[in-house]
Amino acid sequence: MFKQNYSSVLLEKAVEEFASLPGVGRKSALRLALHLLKQPKENVERFAHSFTALRNGVKYCSVCNMISDNEVCSVCSSLQRDKSIICVVESIRDVLSIENTQQYNGMYHVLGGIISPIDGIGPSDLPISKLVERVQNGEVKEVILALSTSMEGETTSFYLYKRLSGLSVKISTIARGVGFGDDLEYTDELTLGKSIENRHLFKI
Repeated sequence: MFKQNYSSVLLEKAVEEFASLPGVGRKSALRLALHLLKQPKENVERFAHSFTALRNGVKYCSVCNMISDNEVCSVCSSLQRDKSIICVVESIRDVLSIENTQQYNGMYHVLGGIISPIDGIGPSDLPISKLVERVQNGEVKEVILALSTSMEGETTSFYLYKRLSGLSVKISTIARGVGFGDDLEYTDELTLGKSIENRHLFKI
């Protein structure tokens, strides 16, 4: 494979770091690195500082596991949100996608992954017990399972259903406007919004 020759070791290292990001190839990485070189020094320092501050300062909500600047995120601390509904999602990106639909006003529970034996991820690796505690201790009346429709997502939904079915809570899932195997983050906002609005009872 052709290896790019760089005139600077510093440039090469910068390209390698950009190329380590998901979805960024070496050509795009080089373009980004060269773009930064054209910027005023203070702009580049501000750019770099924003990521350092993010990594060092960001917290995970003690209630739902969403990223937050505080111990409890803005959703969980809001007095305007419906605390009787919890929407269970795989990732933070899914929360952002659902929020962009402006069709949902309840709480969230971010699993941070899904059950996947092939990847060595089991139920004990996810904050599922924490979800059960929230349902047992709070005013929760409905749990929406909004996981991907892949085999792993369906397995996780089934497991959650089994864990929650003994509790006095309605368990629903998003409507199939989201195609089988689709990730929520890649679903358009209108389809995702309608899928949540037209949710139905979870069935085995």
